[in-house]
Amino acid sequence: MSDMTAPCNTSSGEQAVTDLALDLHWTWNHATDRLWRQLAPDIWDHTRNAWAVLLNTPRSRLRGLLATPDFRDMLDQLVRAHAESREKPAWFTQACTMAPAPTIAYFSMEYMLDEALPIYSGGLGNVAGDQLKAASDLGVPVVAVGLLYAQGYFRQGFSTTGQQEALYPINDPAQLPITPVCDGNGDRLRVPFRIATGQIWLRAWRARVGRTVLYLLDTNDPDNPPAIRCITTQLYGGDDTLRLRQEMVLGIGGWRLLRVLGLRPDVCHLNEGHAAFAALERACGLMEDLGIPFAHALTIARAGTVFTTHTAVPAGFDRFAPELVRRHLDFYARNDLRTDIAEILVLGQGEGAAPDAPFNMAWLALRVSGAVNAVSRLHEQVSRALFNPQFPRWPQGEVPVSHVTNGVHVPTWDSAAADALWTSATGKDRWLGTLEEVEHGIRAIPDHDLWHSRMQARAALVRFMVGQHSARACFMGGRHECGMPPPAFGPDVLTIGFARRFATYKRPDLLLHDPDRLARILTRADRPVQLVIAGKAHPRDMAGQALITRWMEFIRRPDVQGHATFLVDYDMSIARRLVEGVDLWINTPLRPWEACGTSGMKVLVNGGLNVSEPDGWWAEAGAPDVGWVIGGGMDHGEGPSRDAHDADSLYTLLERDIVPLFYQRDGDGVPQGWVAIMRESMARLTPRFSANRAVRDYTHGFYLPAAAAYRARLADGGTKAADIGRWRRAMAAGWADIRFGALQVTRVADRWHIHVDLHLGSITPDMVRVQLYADVPAAPPIIVPMTPAAGGRDGSVAYGAEVDASRPATDYTPRVTGFHPDMSIPLEAAFIAWQK
Repeated sequence: MSDMTAPCNTSSGEQAVTDLALDLHWTWNHATDRLWRQLAPDIWDHTRNAWAVLLNTPRSRLRGLLATPDFRDMLDQLVRAHAESREKPAWFTQACTMAPAPTIAYFSMEYMLDEALPIYSGGLGNVAGDQLKAASDLGVPVVAVGLLYAQGYFRQGFSTTGQQEALYPINDPAQLPITPVCDGNGDRLRVPFRIATGQIWLRAWRARVGRTVLYLLDTNDPDNPPAIRCITTQLYGGDDTLRLRQEMVLGIGGWRLLRVLGLRPDVCHLNEGHAAFAALERACGLMEDLGIPFAHALTIARAGTVFTTHTAVPAGFDRFAPELVRRHLDFYARNDLRTDIAEILVLGQGEGAAPDAPFNMAWLALRVSGAVNAVSRLHEQVSRALFNPQFPRWPQGEVPVSHVTNGVHVPTWDSAAADALWTSATGKDRWLGTLEEVEHGIRAIPDHDLWHSRMQARAALVRFMVGQHSARACFMGGRHECGMPPPAFGPDVLTIGFARRFATYKRPDLLLHDPDRLARILTRADRPVQLVIAGKAHPRDMAGQALITRWMEFIRRPDVQGHATFLVDYDMSIARRLVEGVDLWINTPLRPWEACGTSGMKVLVNGGLNVSEPDGWWAEAGAPDVGWVIGGGMDHGEGPSRDAHDADSLYTLLERDIVPLFYQRDGDGVPQGWVAIMRESMARLTPRFSANRAVRDYTHGFYLPAAAAYRARLADGGTKAADIGRWRRAMAAGWADIRFGALQVTRVADRWHIHVDLHLGSITPDMVRVQLYADVPAAPPIIVPMTPAAGGRDGSVAYGAEVDASRPATDYTPRVTGFHPDMSIPLEAAFIAWQK
């Protein structure tokens, strides 16, 4: 148990059970399931929470079981296996050739690891939790930082009229699978945080996640004033002041905690802009270590910082009034960073911004990072458009954003039946390596076995829904009050799931565009369909709550009863049941507003199929042999006309293709066409959209390069970073003096010879790159280097290049950009000039 609740005279056996319960490895490794079920079968089956099982098991019962040879042998085997899983060589040891191996600090506002630790809201936390687990599987040395919320995200209830209600139960740390962080003397660690009105304290907690560790901070220290103690009360609650304070605690307090613990990570991964203040505190630590000024230190820190953006619309970025930022960060800037607050404000506003321009956390993250990525291929294009204003005169296609498409931690989301199926086909260690053989194993499974697994999972979901009577997962059916039994779903009926945050851009009411048509699809006697809906709307999102009410009204229709239900208080445990059991997952966002979306990925391992708008990940994955695409993959205007088109497309797919295919059976009762799509989806998409693949992509594409760049800038007291600073100052001083001379074009055979004189002023040729640029419709642009040549006039430098004459010479425009061998251009320096 945690240090605060551990009983006196704990035996070695009791401590071993406690250690197993405190490692959230049990949330995805089912080897210990039998242990928890033997301790408290009812609690385990109801909660799947090992820590809750241990807390609610009488000490006398545990000691009695420990006295039996069979239980003790089982425990000893589990303890040995657990130790081996943490110590055996992993993928990262072969992937990394750096010595010593770098450490990655991962910062996120929320983590969805398990319902046992309810500090998450939805997609962002899902990505963070799944990547943390995959890092453990692969041995990637990640240490994560987040916040411990006293109430977390709201829990959903309903009034008798079907209106959503927000409930806020307390997260008692003693009831969570975490332990307080202690110092070298065994005392509770408290991290000091000086503010203008005095010193406050941050408390630190530790959650073990397999090989990785998650540190959580809260402000609920008794020595803090009430307003400070309440900072970490609710996730995504309160006003801008509370949000800014939370992000200061996460970023500044989080990096400070790592330093107090003696950790010096090479890489800082900002999972969304919420944590961007971590880069400032990292620079603060370098100032202290090296005795250098803030700008120099930030240049070093930037090389080792990775920023992942999850936002697809400008309103999704956290933006604060500059006066609010000034009040909260002026003391920190002057006393810790030893700089003026104006230097901090410009990082979040941009050069030349109006004094009252909002302080944008995404702009801050952009300006403190050495690499930026979006979370799907389509989102990369969207993000480049969003960030383009921060790179004036640069073509949108060259805005420095790449992408790593999200993936889900497959072992977390597979059902017991699916796990057994995959194990028999691909081995138990299938998600610990590079996944080359996973696809082949699934292709070899007989159709009957695939279908039998699907039937088992669907039947388990139906049993779960029928048996639910608790307050946290009740149903709205034919009765107006919560807590009534759900519709009598059948285990052999096509089951469709639709569950997510209820926000208007996700169009959760698209299926209700024609309620009568939907009702006919659900209630056809020879081909019935049962629909499971779940989701929450933010307490301040009245439009989202109205969408939930629409579904409640539809479900109450007499002709629909028995065919549709709403699962209340959508959380990770309900999500897991849904993605294990549904046959079809529906997703209807307004393209391209969903950055990635991961809910549909979770059904892949369980044999569920997707019908979705081609947005986010489905824009990459959607194909006729693995699922269905709504709307034909094209945009069809805006507003009601687009909704009508997409709704008709969805209804038609269900009526003509999806439902008939499910019910077309061979002589053995197997729907061969459906199973063929299942197999292809499972084999091709599951490994491709797994967190295993995503974390390997981050490691090769971001972590290792960032670590190498950071170490290079840190070496010799930051010599390279100092050189970068001098280069930047020289470029800023001389850039306005750059002038292009006349363009000279001659044709020699099938080649254009293009020359231009360039007046560089105080800037030397080695500080720039000169290029010819030509746009190409629906393809990457043509960029041709121009090289210095003799013949410059009036102190200019002559540059020339040859290009294919198949394009008009007028298509090509000379340009000059900044260049430094140790910098990321244009991310770190957006100098660019074009010939007019």
